[in-house]
Amino acid sequence: MESGDRYGVAGYGGDGAGGGGAVPPPPSQAPSVGPPPPGAALRAVAAAVLNLTGLGLGYALLGRWGRASVCWAATAVLLWVALPADPDGVAAGVLVGYLLVLVAAAVDGGRIARRSAVGGAWRPGLAVGLGVVLLAVPAGGAVVYGSARDEAREQMLLERLETGDERVATASGQPFDAAKGEYGKALAVYRALDEDHPGSRAAKLVPDRLKAYYDAVSAPYAKKRHCEAVAPLTYLRTLPDSVDGKLLGDLAAWPDTPLAESLYACGVSRLGGTGGGSSGGGDGGAELEQLLRTFPDSASARQVGPAIDERIKDQVAALKGAEPCAATEVLRGLGATASRLPDDSVKKLRADADKGVVDGVYACGVDQFEDEKFGAARTTLTGFARTYRSDGRAGRARDIAIAAEIADDRPAAGKRLPPSKRPGGARMELVISNDAPNTVEVLYTGPVTGTVTLRACAGCERYSASEGPRRACRASGRSYPKARLQLPAGEYHFLYKHGTGATSRVDSYSSGTRVQPGYTYTSCTYVIERSPFGLDLPQLPDPIQPVVSPWGAGSSR
Repeated sequence: MESGDRYGVAGYGGDGAGGGGAVPPPPSQAPSVGPPPPGAALRAVAAAVLNLTGLGLGYALLGRWGRASVCWAATAVLLWVALPADPDGVAAGVLVGYLLVLVAAAVDGGRIARRSAVGGAWRPGLAVGLGVVLLAVPAGGAVVYGSARDEAREQMLLERLETGDERVATASGQPFDAAKGEYGKALAVYRALDEDHPGSRAAKLVPDRLKAYYDAVSAPYAKKRHCEAVAPLTYLRTLPDSVDGKLLGDLAAWPDTPLAESLYACGVSRLGGTGGGSSGGGDGGAELEQLLRTFPDSASARQVGPAIDERIKDQVAALKGAEPCAATEVLRGLGATASRLPDDSVKKLRADADKGVVDGVYACGVDQFEDEKFGAARTTLTGFARTYRSDGRAGRARDIAIAAEIADDRPAAGKRLPPSKRPGGARMELVISNDAPNTVEVLYTGPVTGTVTLRACAGCERYSASEGPRRACRASGRSYPKARLQLPAGEYHFLYKHGTGATSRVDSYSSGTRVQPGYTYTSCTYVIERSPFGLDLPQLPDPIQPVVSPWGAGSSR
């Protein structure tokens, strides 16, 4: 392009006369000094605008290719840093640096264009228009990049959402106690998406994810595993304390009814058990107490009293069955549970359970005797007679306990329960004398059952095994402690227990005989020395005489 300015000089002759001469060609560009060429301002604007596009076109039009390459390099570096779009965008330092380069290029391009005449046929006005149009390129690129960056951010948030979903899926296959931590981390993801990125696509999906979250945590309830469901439902009920109620919506109050139902079902299923705590079986008291305190007005809470009452009645009926001991223990548990629940109408059921326990202890002892568990029967019925002295069955319980103690040493005594009524008819006298230097308790059972205690015999000695049957209770002039029993006819079993004054090596001794009408019987208890070789000598059968029948009730030491 050529400049519109024309420069010329007037020729002159050497002799002073005017004469024509050759005109030199104009310069290729404006001089560096002096006023700017005409149209320089518009050219400066065009170069500056073209350089602001980041494409270095202002320098290209001015023929400054080195400077243009710098613009191209700066733009290439920006594209390399910015692409592909990152959720966090381009670092602020990079953007500021690039903008400074563009501004510097625009200022520099305008300065050069203002001082230089540009060759060629180009129109500064058209160049300005082109520059303005090309500014849309970086502006549009910024818009497109911003959209790409936003999409990258959305994808990142969706990946976070998926991470939370994966945690829920992993936790759902584990027991709640082990999975609680994973559930908490998943919830933290959902809560952060809602609070920190409320307008994102991921945040809009959080409500649906929370519904799936509640379903996963409460899965035991859906499967009717009510005891297992108590802990996770209790956890869900606490979430409104940490999660926005608007986000939870109806889920905030949803756990109340399932938790009440689970507490009731779990507690009732454990009624009558032993032990405490919901995790180890327990007696149902922990769950029912939580139900009555947390949801006192719920339909489930109103069912607690009737459920315990029904269970008590079932166990009272079971006392007449094959396992009265087990039913008694259940009744104990029911009474203990009812007494500590925070409802007066339920507490009153303790009295019904305690009444059943009284009947159950007696029935249990009798059942143990009939099952030949004589040691257990003695313990149970002795405890019954001691605890319930005013009960009409206390005497009968003592008789069975005596028979059980004898039968524990002499099984024949446990073939049948002692008679509940004393037989009528004649009574035969049995006189028991004590020739032992220690007290002796005599237990007997047969048509009648009882016990007597004989004082220690002062001055009496131990006998050898051979002389005991010949000398016991036969010393002339000695008064032996005696007990007289009036016994109806029948088969009897005796247990002689050596008490105060006896050493630990003195054995108890049991025997049996038949009492017949028309006879008077005597028995003597004494202590024989154990064999020096540590051998237990055999006891001889008790001789029975027609009129007077002495029984040798010995014991070895």
